[in-house]
Amino acid sequence: MIVDDQEMIRQGLRAILAGNDRIEVVTDVADGYQAVEVARTDQIDIILMDIRMPGIDGVETIRRIREFAPAETVKIIVLTTFDHDATVLTALQAGANGFLSKAVSPTELATGIEAVASGGGALSGSAAASVISRVSEQPVRTVDAALAARFSALTPREREVVIAAAAGKSNTEIASDMFLSPFTVKTHAGRAMIKVGARDRAQLIVFAYQAGLVA
Repeated sequence: MIVDDQEMIRQGLRAILAGNDRIEVVTDVADGYQAVEVARTDQIDIILMDIRMPGIDGVETIRRIREFAPAETVKIIVLTTFDHDATVLTALQAGANGFLSKAVSPTELATGIEAVASGGGALSGSAAASVISRVSEQPVRTVDAALAARFSALTPREREVVIAAAAGKSNTEIASDMFLSPFTVKTHAGRAMIKVGARDRAQLIVFAYQAGLVA
């Protein structure tokens, strides 16, 4: 389902995804109220959610959907041009599975949707930078001991990958720095997410800060 108050954006996304035989656009709606009702009554696997909408915004829409649909069953990817402000972290905390800028290419959009559908996460480079900035700006209280214990189960290589991801590096950049293949980096990151209980890469980064793995 595509959720955006601009008809041109909805039509554009439909047109982009129409050429992908692995993705079917079931419906598109113009506001958060409609999105909640469709998500409640129809079988939707992925929601592409705008943030800035009249009525209730994307963050509130996500919160309402999460009241009856957990992140494991209905995946939500936030699509917006505002990926440098506080809404990035707020949307992820509300239950978004990923965050992509509307400026991503059609290939990156499809790749992000498929990554989230398969249980991973999607986070554009600028959105990752915003998450890191917002988390690092928050006053440090105490290290979350329970999270720190989970991170202690990571292998040295998994820890290196998490630290590099928290620095805003992509899988390709991490692979180049560590002389690994991007697939191997993705595997390490995936195992780290499982061990610490993160639903996606963005939450893994947040957890790494909260556990004191990075500062």
